[in-house]
Amino acid sequence: MDKVLARIRNLTVRELPFGTLFPLEMSQYDPWVIREALHNCIAHQDYGLRGRINVVETPNSLILSNRGSFLPGNVETVIQQDAPLEIYRNPLLAEVMVNLNMIDTQGGGIKRMFQAQRRRFFPLPDYDLSEPERVKVELQGRILDEHYTRLLMANTDLDLLTIMLLDKVQKRRPITQDEHRRLKAGKWVEGRYPNVVVAAKVAAAVGEKAKHIRDRGFESRYYRDLILKLIKEHQPVTREDINRLLLDKLPEVLSDEQKLSRIHNLLSSMSGTKIQNIGSRGASRWVIIKSSKQ
Repeated sequence: MDKVLARIRNLTVRELPFGTLFPLEMSQYDPWVIREALHNCIAHQDYGLRGRINVVETPNSLILSNRGSFLPGNVETVIQQDAPLEIYRNPLLAEVMVNLNMIDTQGGGIKRMFQAQRRRFFPLPDYDLSEPERVKVELQGRILDEHYTRLLMANTDLDLLTIMLLDKVQKRRPITQDEHRRLKAGKWVEGRYPNVVVAAKVAAAVGEKAKHIRDRGFESRYYRDLILKLIKEHQPVTREDINRLLLDKLPEVLSDEQKLSRIHNLLSSMSGTKIQNIGSRGASRWVIIKSSKQ
C-alpha cells in the first residue's frame, strides 16, 4: 500500500493561475486526504461482513470503499457537527490507530478532507452511500472548472454546506428540492428544477458567460425559428435532419434523452399550424403549411 500511495503522491496536474500564461504543476492528490480516507475505511470497516477494503484508481480519480453502514447517517451531519462520534464500530482498533497517530482523537477527519480539497481548489470528496452496507468515497484528481471553483473557494462568506451543494451543481449531480430552494434563495443557481445551472452572476464573474448561455439554453421561439428556416429551405426534412440542427444548441445540462424529448415537444407545438408531417410517424417528412404566416 505504501508503494501505491508513493506513486499516487508523485502524480501531478497542470493548473493555470490567474494573471499568468505559465502553468503551475501541483500534486494530483493530497497525500493527507488519501491517508485519511484510507484510515477511515480501516477503522470503520464492518469486519463481520467478511468484505474487503478496495482502492481503485481511474484516470482522473481515486475510489475507496469499505463494508459497513455509514454510522453518522449522512455526510452533512458530519460537516455540521464539530464533536466526534459518540460510538465507534471498532473501538479497540480505533484506539490503536489513535496511539499510532493514524487517526485524530478529536474526530472531524471527513470535514478536514473537505476543507483540504477546498483549499486546493479541487472538487470536494464524493460520498456514495446508496448501498446500505457499503461506504464509497471518490477523490477527484483534476480541476473541473478552475475559475468557477476558485471563485467559490475564495468567497469566505459561503459556508461549507453551501459549497457542497454548489459543488454538486458543478458536477451535474442531482440535488433535492430543498437544496435547490436554498441555492435559489442565495441566487447562486437558476433554471427549472432539476436542470439547474450556475447563476449568471457567478458565470459572468469567472468569464464563463458563453458556457452559461449554453447551459441555460435559449427561448423556445429561437428553436422554432431554426426549425422553420430549415424546413422552408430544404423541405421535406426528416426528424434526423432536425435533430442534427438542434442537438448541439440545446442546453448542455440536458441528457440526450431529454434533448430528444425537447425537440419532440417543439415539433408538436408547431405541427398543424406552421408545419406538417407528410410522412409516417416512424419516417417523418416535415414541410411548411402553405397557408401559415412565417
